[in-house]
Amino acid sequence: MTTLLINIKELIQVREKSVKKVSGNEMKELPTLKNAFLAIENEKIIDFGLMKDIPSYSAAILIDCKGKMVFPTWCDSHTHIVYAGTREQEFVDRINGLTYEEIAKKGGGILNSAKRLRESSEEELYELTKVRLDEVMRLGTGAIEIKSGYGLTTDAELKMLRVIKRLRDEFDLPIKATFLGAHAFPQEFKENQEAYIDVIINEMLPKVASENLAEFVDVFCETGYFTVKQTERIIQAAKKVGLQPKVHVNQFTTIGGVEKCVTNNALSVDHLEVLNDDDIKALQGSETMPVALPSCSYFLSIPYTPARQIIDNNLPLALASDYNPGSTPSGNMNFVVATACIKMKMTPEEAINAATINGAYAMNLSDEVGSITKGKKANFFITKEISSYNFLPYNFGSSVIESVYINGKLV
Repeated sequence: MTTLLINIKELIQVREKSVKKVSGNEMKELPTLKNAFLAIENEKIIDFGLMKDIPSYSAAILIDCKGKMVFPTWCDSHTHIVYAGTREQEFVDRINGLTYEEIAKKGGGILNSAKRLRESSEEELYELTKVRLDEVMRLGTGAIEIKSGYGLTTDAELKMLRVIKRLRDEFDLPIKATFLGAHAFPQEFKENQEAYIDVIINEMLPKVASENLAEFVDVFCETGYFTVKQTERIIQAAKKVGLQPKVHVNQFTTIGGVEKCVTNNALSVDHLEVLNDDDIKALQGSETMPVALPSCSYFLSIPYTPARQIIDNNLPLALASDYNPGSTPSGNMNFVVATACIKMKMTPEEAINAATINGAYAMNLSDEVGSITKGKKANFFITKEISSYNFLPYNFGSSVIESVYINGKLV
């Protein structure tokens, strides 16, 4: 049966023809329809338009959206939501003056999460992550990428990826899995880094590929973590078994990682809190999506990704949450969009495009989600009665979402 949303005050991100991504000045354009309808059938969008043009339906479930707006759900292309324990002590350590790097050196950070994860069962991890996934869906997320990376042993990394696979099987929203065995060097390999990279390439990658547990590969390419040369070695090995790169790069320093990722056809380069002219040049003309994670900058008090520099150089930009226990313990994409406007000087139109269409691109989901387009999944949310779409980032401390639908079903 058809579900029909009627009297929509404004239908946001309507695209008669689907686009893969928007760049530069295109990001300032957010197509909408006022006083609109939206028709759903068999989990897909089948029609939309102005109320004055609404077709006749013999039978339909009606949802009256008078005074309310309808958005496509957020597309969160960078998360680490499979984890075993929180790290609020590190939060306090940072308040007391320790840096992210100093916390990592004394056994905190990623290694802290790895220790807890190894001690947790697959079932425990699934139950913890299920709660987080339910929460972000209710906050408007309708497609998500989830990384491994807190295992740092073959068994523990596979355990994380199997949890992601189970979530993918049991939840309706699109979930993409990324193998991030190269998140940090385990303590036992601190003095022999190449030996750990051998484990990633010769042990982990073949098992990930044989069990079809991931679509993407990621590496933490950063000073004190994985060098550009080590990053390239890992992603080239991963490409041979069918995994596409999506890489952490330029969070604290610029070491040439962006150019190398582009050369290796990375789908996205994520973080980019620091950028130089060479990085911008490398991205221009490429198919690689820059991804900003403003909640991470907010939480760690580090610089924000220079969105204006990226967009004004005619590049695209996506926004994602970076939900993880250490540097961003939140998957609230409404806050991400608001923070991008407040701290990165993105317009609401740019931020909404970055969190929908461009976020979908950064997960290879452009044909399924990210806009109100016929044939795409009926993943959308209905707001409370609000004055304009600008109100969503403006009213950053409160949720304006009334209800969320995934595959046309109420969450």
